[in-house]
Order: sequence, then C-alpha cells, then structure tokens
Amino acid sequence: MGDSSMADVRLNEKSTSPSTGMQKSFLTAPRHSPLNGRQARKLREALLAYLFLLPAFLIVGLFGIFPLFFAAFMSTHRGLNRIPGTFDGLGNYLQAVGEFSYLLGFWGSLLLLAVAGRLLWHGARSAREQRSRYWPWALPGVALGLFAATLIGWVFRLLPLLLEIPSQMRGARNTPETFRQLLGEALGHPQASLLLWLAAALLALLPASLWWIERTRGRHRPARSFLTPFVAATLLTVLAASIGWLVWAELQTAAAEALAQGEQFDIQAQLLLISMGFLLLASSWWVWTSASHRTAMASVLARLGGATLLMLGAWLLIAEAPRVLAQGDRQWWQALQTTFYYSLGTIPPQLLVALVLAVLLFQEIRGRSLFRVIYFLPYIAPFVGTAAVFKILFSNRPTAPANTLLAAAGLPPLNWINEPAGLFTLMLPGLHLPEWLAGPSLALAVIMLYGVWTFFGFNTVVFLAGLSNIPRELYEAAAIDGAGRWPQFRHITLPLLSPTLYFLTLYSVIGTFKAFNHIYVLRTGAALGTTDTASVVIFQAFQRDTRYGYASALAILLLLAILLLTVVNNRIAAQRVHYG
Repeated sequence: MGDSSMADVRLNEKSTSPSTGMQKSFLTAPRHSPLNGRQARKLREALLAYLFLLPAFLIVGLFGIFPLFFAAFMSTHRGLNRIPGTFDGLGNYLQAVGEFSYLLGFWGSLLLLAVAGRLLWHGARSAREQRSRYWPWALPGVALGLFAATLIGWVFRLLPLLLEIPSQMRGARNTPETFRQLLGEALGHPQASLLLWLAAALLALLPASLWWIERTRGRHRPARSFLTPFVAATLLTVLAASIGWLVWAELQTAAAEALAQGEQFDIQAQLLLISMGFLLLASSWWVWTSASHRTAMASVLARLGGATLLMLGAWLLIAEAPRVLAQGDRQWWQALQTTFYYSLGTIPPQLLVALVLAVLLFQEIRGRSLFRVIYFLPYIAPFVGTAAVFKILFSNRPTAPANTLLAAAGLPPLNWINEPAGLFTLMLPGLHLPEWLAGPSLALAVIMLYGVWTFFGFNTVVFLAGLSNIPRELYEAAAIDGAGRWPQFRHITLPLLSPTLYFLTLYSVIGTFKAFNHIYVLRTGAALGTTDTASVVIFQAFQRDTRYGYASALAILLLLAILLLTVVNNRIAAQRVHYG
C-alpha cells in the first residue's frame, strides 16, 4: 500500500516537472503553418476541384473565350483575305460607325473604370459586414489580375508571329525543320519573352502574398477570401487603360493628318457636345423617375418641368450625333435598323401568343399533350427546310398560296418576300414618308411571321413550366374570395410568371440579334438589302468580301449592342420581376 502511494507521487511529480510540461506544451501547441489541419484540407479539396474542372476550363477557354479575344485582335487589323493583316488601330471601327467610335472608346473606358470601382466598393462593404480583412487581399489580387493581363498581352503579341509562319513556309521551305525554326523564333521574340517572364514573376508573387496573409491573420478572424474583386478590378482597369490609350493615339494621329492637310479637326468638340447631351439625358431620366416618390404636387411639377428642360437641352446637344453617325457604313446602320425592326416585330407577338396558348393548354382539356407536341414541332424542325417552304408560300408569283388567298379576297397580288417597300408606305400609298418612318419592308414582315411561327412553341413550353410552379392554393383562395378568372390572371399568374417572362424576353432579344439561318435563306436580292440583319452583314463581310478585320469589328459592335440591351433589360426587370 505504501509502495504504491510513493509510486503515484513520483509519477505525478514527473508529469508536472517543468521539462515535461514544456515538452507537452511544445507538442500540443498549434502551429501557424497554412498547410496543416483544416486549412490543408480545404486547400486539398480546392485543388482537387480545380483539377476536375480543368478540362472544362480548357474547352471553354479554347472554344469560347479565345475566339472573342481573337476577334478583338483581328478588329484592329486590316487587309483583304489576310490573317492577321496590317495593324490599323480603330480603322475598321471608323469605317463602320465613323467618328462615333471615338465616343464609344472614351465612354467605354470610363464605364470600365466605374465598374472596377463599384466591384471594389461592394467587396469592401461585404468585408465590413463580415468583419474580415479586405485590403491585404489587394496584393495577391492585383498580382493575379496583372498576371492574367500580361498573359493576354503575351498571346496578342505572339499571335501575329505565329500567323505569319504559314506564309513563310511556302515552296522549298515547307519542311518540319523550317517550321520548328520559325516557331522557336516566334517564341523567342524579345517582346514576347519579356511578357512571359513578367507573367512568371507575377505568378510567383501570388503564393508568397497568400502565405503572408495567412501568417498575419488573427486566430479568431474568418478566413474569407476577397481575391475576386481585386482580380476583376485589375483586369477592367488594364482594359480601360488600353482602350483609352488607343483612342487617344488615334485622335492624335487624326489631328496631325488634318493639320497637315490644312483641314479643321473639330471632332473633339463634337464628342464633348454629344457626351454632355447623353449626360443631360441620363440626368433627365433620374429627375423624371424621382418625381414619383414625391407627395407634394408642387415638387412633382417642378421635377417634371426640370426633366423636360434637361431633355430639351440633351436633344439640342445630341443633334450633332446624326452628322457623326452619317460618316459610318450606311449598310451597317441599315442592318442595325433592320435588326431592331425584326426584334420589335417578333418578340412581343410570339410571347403574347405563347402566353395565351400556355394558359389554355394548362387547363384540363382533352388532347393537351398532343397540342403541346404540335406547337413545339416548328421549333425542332430544320430551319433551312421550313424557311424554304415559307419562301414558296410567300413567293411573288400570282399562283403562290399567299397571293391565291389575296385573289380570293379580291385583293391584288403582292411581291411578299421580294418587296423592299416599307409597310407604312404600302398602307399609305399616296403619302411620301421618309425612310426611317416607312417601317420594315414587306419582305422583312414575312421573315418576322416566320420567326413568330417558329419560336412561339418553345415559349409556350417554357410558360407551361412556369405555370406549373404556381401553387394551386392561391387560385383556390382567390376563388373563395370571389375573384374571377381575369383578376386571378392579373394578380396571381402574371406576377408569379414574371421570372419566366423575364427569361424569355432576354433569351429572345439575344436570339433575334444573333438570328441568321432562316434570314439568310429567306432573303432575296430583290428586297434590296432591307432583310439583311446585322449577322447577315457580318457574314457577307467575312465570306463574300473576305474582310476579316472589318467583320471582326462588326461582330464586336454587335456584342456591345447585345450587352447594352441585356443591361437595360436587367435594370427594368429588377423592379418588375416578382419571385414570390
């Protein structure tokens, strides 16, 4: 008994000795290395996820992002049937939209800077709400953004060198040894090598900065990452600086050429006036919308009057725009007008018809599954074949089916798909209307009819899916309260169907601006280009005229128009879409 007590005492003394305590605390003390415990597990999981996503990144980058970069690269080069051609700066854009391209570049660079600042501000606000550190992430974020920008610059510098290799291997030089030699010379170009080494240095800075953030992070601080705002802001800033430098260089070159030829160069004053006009127009819209939040009648009238004066001032300043726009390609402006007519004439009718059919097919009627299949058939049928059938139906022959129906009604035959005159001109033959008031041509109206016939079935199916997500209890409760079919549709169906309507509107706008197959089949030379949309003009510039740089510039302008319409649609939908 005594021996065991003495042994326990000696054991307790040994376990509480200073050296043993220090050893135990040393073994159990948490290490601050970022590669152990929970952080290591998160890192391994993130690396594994990115490893699985790497093939998708490569495919999207190669077939989705790289063509966009290549189109931007080609849009700054000129040459017939040549890739890449000679560098021409904004020459293709000046040919397409005239001196308005300077305005687009100037305001585009300012808009990119504004978006970059907005991203940083939102990131800082999110960090304050989560009580996380934000600005230490600036170093790795800027390094990663500059790495991506430098890598893109390396690709842009390397592209012309690689594209010149085929032309240098003609004749007796078409050998594998020559190809390897030319490829090595391209990769070893001084400027390309400098950009590549700079990208490598920026990439090496990234892990060191991340390690420093982890080391300086407090134990109880959340480990939230804020890399994305800094990376995106850096890329946008670099892009804005590049566009601004290009516009400024082009303006200086144009001013020097005008001075050498003894001409007056007043484009800067015109751009300033037009810019002020658009600023006044935006201010008038803000003042006009703010009037709805006022309760006093005097305040409302004052704001409406101020908005009207701002609109008049904007109209006087923007009056310089038509003269500037007239210097561009008339065919391109007509194509944009035709695309606008096509969108305006197809989207509202097909959405309205689809909504009515969806509401009818959602009822308990016999054969509704068969009707759904029938209405969906035009969408899955080959566009080329159905467009060819439409071309026969609306031919200008007197025996064509459309003209046969007109003859049965006692009306004269029409040229239909070959008629270049506008609809308003045909309806008012004694009135001479200007071209911009004549409306879409009859040939374009036939294409609009085909577009509505083709896509209303797809919209109907999507509307049916949206209707199926509306709870039936809402209709039952409304019926108990005495609401009829129209009040139920007005106050239940439409608000809860607004997300579906927003999606279809956005999808249709993008689709109509990119429409090509059926328009190219239905267009005829007799229509005198009144059916040529923007996509058709781009295809002709690329395929028929082999002006690859000009076609790329037109494609970039079309992309900007689609992005602008998407932003406007999102702004409108943000206040009108109801998600329940």
